[in-house]
Amino acid sequence: MNTHILVVEDDRSIQAVVRNYLAAEGYTVTCVDDGLVGLTTALEIKPDLIVLDVNLPNMRGFEIVEQLRLESDVYIIMLTARGDEEDRIRGLKLGADDYITKPFSPRELVARVNTVLRRKRGVQPRQTELVFPNLTIDLTAHEVQTASGILELTMTEFNLLVELVQHPNQVLTRQQLLDHVWGTNYAGNDRVVDVYIGQLRRKLDEATNAELITTIRGLGYRFRDSA
Repeated sequence: MNTHILVVEDDRSIQAVVRNYLAAEGYTVTCVDDGLVGLTTALEIKPDLIVLDVNLPNMRGFEIVEQLRLESDVYIIMLTARGDEEDRIRGLKLGADDYITKPFSPRELVARVNTVLRRKRGVQPRQTELVFPNLTIDLTAHEVQTASGILELTMTEFNLLVELVQHPNQVLTRQQLLDHVWGTNYAGNDRVVDVYIGQLRRKLDEATNAELITTIRGLGYRFRDSA
């Protein structure tokens, strides 16, 4: 089955260019130019990846990401205006996998799409469960259980947590996390690691009242969960 990409972009000229380049790469492409229609289309056709503009009629891209992350781990690449750093950070915190700024090279967008789609959608090691004093990770169900209940994580947050817990008390650099979670061909800004670490740490702290991920200044991040 061909990989299906949904493009949600209200600028018809940009939409046409993106469609043509992705189709030339062999992808099946569906395009819509309305935010609300984009959300309903995503839920109906369940694409493999969504190229999502931020500023859309009827529903902004941020709202679409929030709604999709309630029930879907579809890959999302957001299109943001150049210089809008807060938009980029907000999109990543909400669960987007990558972003690209306008104006952009269509070839760069295709490269980003290819890179994101090469990432693994989860981790399937020999163990099916990782147990720690403050949390239990079910690798088959992709669930994290804490004393407060099931911890709601995006797929990227889950993969990042698993990578950290599989190296307890070991410092992992930003580059190591990029390579193992986002893939060695990831072409985006490495600040994405900091954004996701911050989001993951906040969720863990709220659920467990314990500081499980620490920053080792100048080196990277470490997971430690002791009784």
